[in-house]
Amino acid sequence: AKSCICHMCGAHLNRLHSCLYCVFFGCFTKKHIHEHAKTKRHNLAIDLLYGGIYCFMCQDYIYDKDMEQIAKEEQRKAWKLQAFTPTVVSHYQCTMTGIGEKYSTWEPTKRELELLRHNPKRRKITTNCTIGLRGLINLGNTCFMNCIVQALTHTPLLRDFFLSDRHKCEMQSPSSCLVCEMSTLFQEFYSGHRSPHIPYRLLHLVWTHARHLAGYEQQDAHEFLIAALDVLHRHCKGDDNGKKANNPNHCNCIIDQIFTGGLQSDVTCQVCHGVSTTIDPFWDISLDLPGSSTPFWPLSPGSDGSVVNGESHVSGTTTLTDCLRRFTRPEHLGSSAKIKCSGCHSYQESTKQLTMKKLPIVACFHLKRFEHSAKLRRKITTYVSFPLELDMTPFMASSKESRMNGQYQQPTDSLNNDNKYSLFAVVNHQGTLESGHYTSFIRQHKDQWFKCDDAIITKASIKDVLDSEGYLLFYHKQFLEYE
Repeated sequence: AKSCICHMCGAHLNRLHSCLYCVFFGCFTKKHIHEHAKTKRHNLAIDLLYGGIYCFMCQDYIYDKDMEQIAKEEQRKAWKLQAFTPTVVSHYQCTMTGIGEKYSTWEPTKRELELLRHNPKRRKITTNCTIGLRGLINLGNTCFMNCIVQALTHTPLLRDFFLSDRHKCEMQSPSSCLVCEMSTLFQEFYSGHRSPHIPYRLLHLVWTHARHLAGYEQQDAHEFLIAALDVLHRHCKGDDNGKKANNPNHCNCIIDQIFTGGLQSDVTCQVCHGVSTTIDPFWDISLDLPGSSTPFWPLSPGSDGSVVNGESHVSGTTTLTDCLRRFTRPEHLGSSAKIKCSGCHSYQESTKQLTMKKLPIVACFHLKRFEHSAKLRRKITTYVSFPLELDMTPFMASSKESRMNGQYQQPTDSLNNDNKYSLFAVVNHQGTLESGHYTSFIRQHKDQWFKCDDAIITKASIKDVLDSEGYLLFYHKQFLEYE
């Protein structure tokens, strides 16, 4: 068999069956396998998805012990064969039959290496290329999910992982695995189909595994992102299981490899100046905004600041860098929050400072636009300017010495490419706290941006992206990207 598609209509789904008398594949749904059986009198066929044997004389599936044993033997042979001969198998078939679970790393043959040497040109994505762009149907207030799916499916390293069929499902029921569904989503997005995709299976799995998001009420996109990453992390722990990873979660799954960073917290005793340090994993960084009930203290170098609420506040636009400076500034904990100092062996006042110990491949910044308190429930619409390219060097634990007494100083070594990021997705919220709508901007490739509004995708300019309000900002490490 050259390929597993219906020999009459060319489809590869629709309950494909294979004739057990000759090399013929036919759809069960469209009765193409039935027509073949009637014409040729070939009365036995095997369901390629589940492995059941169908008898056209009985007009029913039959169980045969010998056939089941043969199927197991053939599956074992297929696993061994795939270790040496790469075969393109649809992800849907792989996850349902278990074949994909044993799929080994692909290596080119001598013939393929020879062809690569003679054809060194790589396929280029043109400015008009739309591969990977696909709308998502809103299933009833599910725009919060759709905008996060768009951001995840356009995350470069995550896309490479799923499109190379790297996920090995170890769940008893692959149909309940969110990672398998994400893998299917990537196949759908990059299949070239232009019609909007209906993510009903994804929604069902989210409801199953994150019950606080179940129902048709509007949910928070940030809350969905964290819940999705948590479930994906739990479901793909089987991938490269047992290997220690160089991230604060010490997990080698693809989610932690890409999204997990380490946040260093230094608590300094005001009496003996002893420092207690802890490092915690994070998937995103939540940043306070001007206009919230939390005092804001932006620090922009080289500008005339006016005093607002007793703090230096720059006139004009607040930037993402301002928010990060506030996040990483030393904070006096006060007399009501004394901590027992290991040096003094008594409770003392202290200062706390957060810095980045380890940066993730994808840095996600959550601008805290929704304020919930006992007295107040509102949305903060303050505009925050964010850059296309971001250098995180000033906010690293290693750069802490360059910040003295809360005043920012430009570090001498700002050429560290490991800490430089490029913006690739922005999630926005329009409307009020009670009723609103989520949309997203995604970067297709360098300088090519699109707006995703559920099923509708339109071309966007860089100005459209940078002028947007911004709720979730996704940045990717520059040195791990490619054109």
